[in-house]
Amino acid sequence: MKYACYLLLLICFFCVALPAEASVCRNYQGREICIVDIKRSAKNYWEYRVILSVDGVKQPLEVYNCRSHSTVKQDGTVLAFGQNNPGEFVCRFFNRK
Repeated sequence: MKYACYLLLLICFFCVALPAEASVCRNYQGREICIVDIKRSAKNYWEYRVILSVDGVKQPLEVYNCRSHSTVKQDGTVLAFGQNNPGEFVCRFFNRK
């Protein structure tokens, strides 16, 4: 009986799955870009709300519009993707078929 309780506790311990903390990291245009958190818009499937880490520095949440190739900053400023923009990385990464 005593061993059955230990066995049951051991089985329960290994049945609990902890959440994974994995981020997608790539070298892009000479910088290390990691996608820390990403959520796809339900209404506009071409928009992604993304928190990136660029060269180890966590960036604030931004909305990447892959249709118009623009970024919406937290203050509402809309900027077109420029050269070496991480938005190109985000859009290319999730457009693979």
